[in-house]
Amino acid sequence: MSQDKDEIGSVNPYDDAMDALSSLITKRSRADKSNNGDRFDILFDYIKMLELEEPIKRMKVIHVAGTKGKGSTCTFTESILRSCGFHTGLFTSPHLIDVRERFRLGGSDVCEEKFLEYFWWCWDRLKERTSDEVPMPTYFRFLALLAFKIFAAEGVDVVILEVGLGGKFDATNVVESPVVCGIASLGYDHMEILGNTLGQIAGEKAGIFKSGVPAFTIPQPEEAMAVLVQKASELGVNLQEADPMHPSDLHLGLAGEHQYINAGLAVALCSTWLQRTGHVGINNLNQNTPLPEKFIRGLATASLQGRAQIVPDHLIESESPGDLVFYLDGAHSPESMDVCAKWFCLATKEDFSPSYDQSSSDAKGSNKSEKNGPLAKNPIQILLFNCMSVRDPQLLLPRLINACASHGVHFKAALFVPNTSVYYKVGTALPTDDAQVDVSWQMTLQKVWESLIVREKGRDPENAELAFNDDTEISENSTVFTSLPLAVNWLRDSIRKNQSVRFQVLVTGSLHLVGDSLRLIK
Repeated sequence: MSQDKDEIGSVNPYDDAMDALSSLITKRSRADKSNNGDRFDILFDYIKMLELEEPIKRMKVIHVAGTKGKGSTCTFTESILRSCGFHTGLFTSPHLIDVRERFRLGGSDVCEEKFLEYFWWCWDRLKERTSDEVPMPTYFRFLALLAFKIFAAEGVDVVILEVGLGGKFDATNVVESPVVCGIASLGYDHMEILGNTLGQIAGEKAGIFKSGVPAFTIPQPEEAMAVLVQKASELGVNLQEADPMHPSDLHLGLAGEHQYINAGLAVALCSTWLQRTGHVGINNLNQNTPLPEKFIRGLATASLQGRAQIVPDHLIESESPGDLVFYLDGAHSPESMDVCAKWFCLATKEDFSPSYDQSSSDAKGSNKSEKNGPLAKNPIQILLFNCMSVRDPQLLLPRLINACASHGVHFKAALFVPNTSVYYKVGTALPTDDAQVDVSWQMTLQKVWESLIVREKGRDPENAELAFNDDTEISENSTVFTSLPLAVNWLRDSIRKNQSVRFQVLVTGSLHLVGDSLRLIK
């Protein structure tokens, strides 16, 4: 049930807004074909109520869909155009720690003061004008409407929109004439909503194509590409394949070889946006054209939390630098597990200091390589994992184990935890531990893991004896903790008790888990 501003009335106005926002979260499945896009057309009623029709028409939008890489592509795109001197507005999802991360102005999260001003402006008008026939918008739809309000009021030069889910029925798809569209890597995800084949999934993503608006994609599986080409042809869309960037002559702000593909898509989107909005001086960029200096700077300075991010634990770092380091990546599809595993293996094998997260003040220059420093200690790789129950761990975990094993990395232990943040509540504080928490799904994950470990050959049993406490479901190779804080505290205690080892902890499977972990360890 929706709440009125007056009904909420806590001491903190930001908490009031989070409570109001939480009231919009429904347990129903998201918009798909079976529910006619969950009344997609109702979005245009909300836009009228908020008097956003004309402002949205005037926006110079870059619209990006995809299964993987769309967030990175949007991040590179924003960074390039900001480097070119434009006032940028970026809308992405999900957020990791604070909902304001979804709305970036000029490369920074919208400030709390502006967020609250625009939040209540939209909230009050919608509360006043909605009815039983046209009820309050659901959670993501409200956030998309809020993004349009923020970007209109702040007068940004360019709006970069990351599709939340799918494309055709996504709330961002109310934009009827973007400047250019992009489709990042397609794969299997959200199949319960988008369909069971790559062709069906591609058809949903191609829903962002607009008649006569140019579009770019990257090399795709044949089945997916055929559908994209067909949909583009039907709408008179000039669909082109963007060339990947070359690692040899370019440094990227986002780690991982796969980012050179996303960077190539971003470059194509930016150069087309510049041409179509009348900014002369940038010809169509291709493999034979040198990149402009501002593009190079934008690609190098791009940053994205929760993707290939290395963060030392803030407590252990002050006691014994480099002994407990978290490698966080929100991978949650089979293909992204491969990419994540490769990145983790390369990052943990670096002989010199890893490129620690620069936003962590304790991290800088902390990984000493002298005889008694952490690099002289025995590194132990540990997995901290959770995934949503709509995902298939039989597809995710084998890909992770096999990809790591192919690089000679074997996890000594796997820790399975429920996400701390709950899907029906938005907020910035970590809730207290709940002894009644249901970990049946985490025990399912553990069983899958155990069966895989039994099959994995050539494991070194040395250091595999890791002791756990009473809040766990224990096995030789893995454990289920009833909360994330318990798991992190166990890691800290283990490091304090054993000065001869250092832990390299891969946190993956869920962006929610990554966000919860960042709150704890930073």
